[in-house]
Amino acid sequence: MGIYSIKELEKLSGIKAHTIRIWEKRYSVIEPKRTNTNIRLYSDEDLKKIINVSLLNNNGIKISKISEMSEEEISEKILDISKSISDNSIHINQLTVAMIDLDEEKFEKTLSSLILRYDFEHTFISIVYPFLEKIGILWQTNNISPAQEHFISNLIRQKLIVAIDALTLPSSNSRKVLLFLAEKELHEIGLLFYHYLLRKAGYRTFYLGQAVPHQDLKQIYATHYPDMIVTSITTAVSRFTIEEYLDLLAVDFPCSRILVSGFQVQHLDYKCRFDRIRLFKNVTELKSNIINR
Repeated sequence: MGIYSIKELEKLSGIKAHTIRIWEKRYSVIEPKRTNTNIRLYSDEDLKKIINVSLLNNNGIKISKISEMSEEEISEKILDISKSISDNSIHINQLTVAMIDLDEEKFEKTLSSLILRYDFEHTFISIVYPFLEKIGILWQTNNISPAQEHFISNLIRQKLIVAIDALTLPSSNSRKVLLFLAEKELHEIGLLFYHYLLRKAGYRTFYLGQAVPHQDLKQIYATHYPDMIVTSITTAVSRFTIEEYLDLLAVDFPCSRILVSGFQVQHLDYKCRFDRIRLFKNVTELKSNIINR
């Protein structure tokens, strides 16, 4: 169960701390607990309530009116709004509440309806990725348990695998892409989505997944000689600096373009000796500058 400061509540709900305090004082929207030093502490229920209240308020309902509504009325109104308005923040908040509650049915229903309403690619780029960024805030503040993180990641992972399996396998003459995560790298949601986009764009993909030993990667490379290698680096690479590791990839895989994303390279000022290495920040950059080039 999460315990949040007012600043954490502000980040997760998008409502300024000053506004939250006013809502508490004037309308008793939530009633936080307080420490002996009078510092506000908020529960999962408080977080869900603020998320829902902010959603209604952002869609034209006055806070005085919301404060008089029951939980059931609030839920019904949110459902009505989500069906009629194309606002990504509404859907991101719905997924966040389902995650907090470990409610697989609600999460599955919300995500499936979004895919039907928009399409798979749009849903992941515009909704799922920002949602995962919100999860990152929860993780950094220790307000999401490993169980919640695994729960939500596995549901998203299942969707991606099903979508990839539904794509037509490109011919053996298509350009080849090898996708992998280095040793100790376990967070593969981003890489799976890159796999989906590349396969959809007609590339012949070889997906190796998580924690691939470097020696095994070299063996696969020697078999297929891919045109591109795609990876993501979110944790520090053992035995190497990030720059040393990128140079190692360039030396060991001399016939491939190497595309790298992830937290560890987002702000890296990397002057590579090899022009075959390309760092990219997000899915949009991968699509516009690499896949569709």
